[in-house]
Amino acid sequence: MSEISKEQSAMLEEIGKRAIQVKYELQELRTEQKNEALMRVADGLLADAQKILAANEQDMQKGKEHGMHEGLLDRLKLTDARIEAMAEGLRQVVALNDPIGTVMERFTHPNGMEIKQVRVPLGVIGIIYESRPNVTADAFGLCFKTGNAVILKGGSDAICSNTAITESIRGSLKAAGICADAVQLITDTDRAVTAQFMKMNHYVDVLIPRGGAGLIRAVVESASIPVIETGTGNCHIYVDQDADLKKAIPIIINAKTQRIGVCNACESLVIHEKIKDAFLPMLAEELKKNHVEMRADEQAAEVIGDCTAATEEDFAREYLDYIISIKTVGSAEEAIAHINRYHTGHSDSIITENKETAQRFLDGVDSACVYVNVSTRFTDGFEFGFGAEIGISTQKLHARGPMGLRELTSYKYQVVGDGQIRG
Repeated sequence: MSEISKEQSAMLEEIGKRAIQVKYELQELRTEQKNEALMRVADGLLADAQKILAANEQDMQKGKEHGMHEGLLDRLKLTDARIEAMAEGLRQVVALNDPIGTVMERFTHPNGMEIKQVRVPLGVIGIIYESRPNVTADAFGLCFKTGNAVILKGGSDAICSNTAITESIRGSLKAAGICADAVQLITDTDRAVTAQFMKMNHYVDVLIPRGGAGLIRAVVESASIPVIETGTGNCHIYVDQDADLKKAIPIIINAKTQRIGVCNACESLVIHEKIKDAFLPMLAEELKKNHVEMRADEQAAEVIGDCTAATEEDFAREYLDYIISIKTVGSAEEAIAHINRYHTGHSDSIITENKETAQRFLDGVDSACVYVNVSTRFTDGFEFGFGAEIGISTQKLHARGPMGLRELTSYKYQVVGDGQIRG
């Protein structure tokens, strides 16, 4: 990859310096000030909706011209309803308790020192993301509420949308008397700039990638900044031998087809062999109605008939398309083993009326979110009551699952004494 120019380097340095400066200002803001500013930003997004939609239309047009996949176009597209959802996410963040300053633990040392563990902001958060302009507002809202400055690096596919949203946010911040540099967008779409941004550990405290497997892998492997990995979603639904089959079908259809281009969509089905003959014909009919291609193992294919043979790659794939893989198993234990082998640690669900089997599944599947008789589409900060989300973490240090306010904080120890010295 080519090196960046002096002008590009100077631009990144300036952004970094501004972020460092504003992070200390943000840490001084009272909760009331942050909430008032967030409400202004929410109202501002609605007031600027037509400008944002016009910018988004430019991105959509370019995406179609370049043959962007339907699932990615869905992620990129903004509507009045989606802008309203962005504003509502910010309003939800306002309603949430501010974690900053919370005393997590306190104790007294034998020598009389008072020691408190207190939540504090992470500092400067960098977010690299692909064709999801809603991330621009979501990321700002959560970072701002927790007193963090944020530097955004969106993909070239959404540059017009991201720029319009960022300009709206910065305008509302200025109107609230707060430094607009609380949020900054890197508008240079050169990949070399992105690569250099990932090395700015002297300015950025934490890096969060949001996007496909390729982006996440590139950030994890290249960054010198600590990374919170937000994973891809090869999400499974296991239909157990004790499942309510009428309940299972709408759950699967919802998880697969409500939005195909999201990380919590169901990509893989696991079916107990004892119910395959009764269940698969009904399921196949509904999937075909919804134009979903089935890629099945041999046992399932014998029942379905009109489907594609599944390969090893199919079982591990996040399609982001109207395609689903189907695996037949002989037990819940085999289902759990299959899921743990092929999933991405995101979200997996079991359909069963057997409470013991359900608990084995909950305990045995190693994912950030594990469900019983529920669509995987609920893995979402909004649905979990966190307001907007910064991403779905599939790692285990320090955050896992939908990342809300608490996941954007660290802590420090505040120690108060009266002349104690160590002997």
